[in-house]
Amino acid sequence: MPWALDNDRPIYLQIMERIQTDIISGKYHAGEKLPSVRDLALEAAVNPNTMQKALSELERNHLVYSQRTSGRFITEDEDMLKQLKKEVAEEQIREFFQKMEQLGYTPNETLSLMQRFTKECN
Repeated sequence: MPWALDNDRPIYLQIMERIQTDIISGKYHAGEKLPSVRDLALEAAVNPNTMQKALSELERNHLVYSQRTSGRFITEDEDMLKQLKKEVAEEQIREFFQKMEQLGYTPNETLSLMQRFTKECN
């Protein structure tokens, strides 16, 4: 099934975010080999050149690395992966609180709603 990509932002950035999310969520593990550019491009339903650009950027950010004849691998730097996961989570929380503020909720009201929702889910 093709990845959900929109035309409002560069496709390669969305691909980078998707792969980054797959890494920090545990779909791919530290040191694990990524599928080939062609396989990922097929999965995402994008041009292989676009996928190559996204992977090159991830490599420049040290999230993945290449081994000439073996392909691309996820970094083995566990601390880096933990930090990235924390940063992504904090950004999601920041965006959530901004959206709640747009709805007229204060941070404390938002927390109260979250606590009530959490109790209902358990």
